[in-house]
Amino acid sequence: MKLSILDQSPLSSNQTAREALQESLLLAQAGENLGYSRYWIAEHHDLPGLACSAPEVMLSYIGAHTSKIRIGSGAVLLPFYKPYKVAEVFNMLATLFPDRIDIGIGRAPGGSAEATNALSDNFLQQVWNMPVLVKNLLRFLEDDFPEDHHYAKVTASPLPDVAPVPFILGTSKKSAVFAGENGLAYAFGMFMSDNDGGAIIQAYRESFTPRKRGDVPKVILTVSAVCAETTEGAEELAFSSLIWSLLSEKGEGGLGVPSIQEAKQYVLNQQEKMTIHKKKENMIIGNPQVVQQKLTKLQSLYNADEIMIVTITHSPKDRIQSYQLIAEEMFFS
Repeated sequence: MKLSILDQSPLSSNQTAREALQESLLLAQAGENLGYSRYWIAEHHDLPGLACSAPEVMLSYIGAHTSKIRIGSGAVLLPFYKPYKVAEVFNMLATLFPDRIDIGIGRAPGGSAEATNALSDNFLQQVWNMPVLVKNLLRFLEDDFPEDHHYAKVTASPLPDVAPVPFILGTSKKSAVFAGENGLAYAFGMFMSDNDGGAIIQAYRESFTPRKRGDVPKVILTVSAVCAETTEGAEELAFSSLIWSLLSEKGEGGLGVPSIQEAKQYVLNQQEKMTIHKKKENMIIGNPQVVQQKLTKLQSLYNADEIMIVTITHSPKDRIQSYQLIAEEMFFS
């Protein structure tokens, strides 16, 4: 089974943004050494506790300090941008780091309404225009506009020897069908969705129309997982991220992921206890054997080609160890 990493570049309660971004580099390097297939970093805007607003900047930094792991956006939020500029940026990355660049495409705002308005005067209009945006982006990446198209003489230079590989990221049947109808790989964000993942992925496969000969459906299943040497230890690590998620939803997550001790000091009311319980149901938490069993079951259930793991802990060392324990159990046991 292929495993990959999704990094939201979270800040811990004792970190600066610079330190969090440095830890993102260390995570990518660890992933490469451990045998993970790809490392994607997310795009967020003015969300307290998350450090990365410009994946393309981090990808150039990470690409320069790694050698083989595929790297990409998870996702670039296309309604904010002109497809031509996005194609230029990712073609540039693909030129610098040959055959290593992915471009995950999403349509979420990635931040507050105020941040969305600061970034774009017509975000909602561009969300509705997403099919056209994606088609134009693909044509720029493939450099194949028809001769009569008004962009036919425009090249998203530099043109790399191997183009960036596009993915549609989503959590709904609509995004899945869109990916399938356009012959693109689909990354389903199971970790942030309450929807029926099986039905969504089935809709993707049924709607898949190859863009070129040999194209087949490709599914990445993205899950939240925390692993430690013992399940009890993993539960403690996960509790910090669960408390931080709860605080973030209340607009109080700006101090970053709390330590285990800080998390335990938070007094939960009954509604918050129910929220935490529901969030835990959408996570994989346990020792290496437990996590391995659950990942294998998910892969079989959804017939996923790859599983991408997002892990948030207070300590960067605990985060890397979580990925390490999973890799050792999945790849070497």
